Amino acid sequence: MFKNLTATKKGVLTGTVMIVLSCIFFYSGQPFDSPLQYLIYVIYAGGIAWTIYEFSKAEENTNKLGPFFLQGFKCFIVITLLMVIFTFVFNKLHPEFKDDMVKAYTIDMLKKGNTTAAEMETNLKKAKDYYLTMLLSGAIFGYLLIGSTFTLVTSLFFTKRN
Repeated sequence: MFKNLTATKKGVLTGTVMIVLSCIFFYSGQPFDSPLQYLIYVIYAGGIAWTIYEFSKAEENTNKLGPFFLQGFKCFIVITLLMVIFTFVFNKLHPEFKDDMVKAYTIDMLKKGNTTAAEMETNLKKAKDYYLTMLLSGAIFGYLLIGSTFTLVTSLFFTKRN
């Protein structure tokens, strides 16, 4: 059933599983810092490894790093795109996350005690204005960094193995 999927379709499938699992965790009351959240990264890595492994058995495999990495890239770039879209939509559906960030940031500035009321107001306005931008850029950077690193390591493993 899943044997003849392209790297891109494997990325779509993997990203969809990650999104569904994220929703299950959130709506079942799991905190964001729950160790179960690491399962999402395991699935991410698994999707990339699956893609590269299947390519290692393909006829067009030349056993060179570039083609292996390209297959992993095609997979993780789609996953990254899906996860960034999910992050955007999920945060638009839950504006309370921004409110929680503002409260935490306010408490942090009050604890430090080195910010005037005017500076606090300015900092909070900027934090509100750039909340989603910062969140999305963090998601993009994080997923690309993890994906490219895992793809490189897995590609190296399979080129040495073959």
